[in-house]
Amino acid sequence: MAVAGHKMKVLSLYKQLLRASQKFDSYNYRMYALRRIRDAFRENKSLADNTTIANELAFAQKNLEIIQRQTIVGHLYRAPIKLVIEK
Repeated sequence: MAVAGHKMKVLSLYKQLLRASQKFDSYNYRMYALRRIRDAFRENKSLADNTTIANELAFAQKNLEIIQRQTIVGHLYRAPIKLVIEK
């Protein structure tokens, strides 16, 4: 029953991570972050232990802070040239 209590937190954190990773200027960083986020959440979707879920949520929260910090740094040192794939 307590596992269901984490569902809203997990979904909220997932959405926050996806939104934050969309802010990367570099296409390569952006796509890497999106791929890693999706893979990690897909890999951990079958977790049932509350302690493990709480640990993974804490890890995801730390990664969200890292992504937010890196997007700010990326904006400070923005490359003027876009890749061909980016429009």
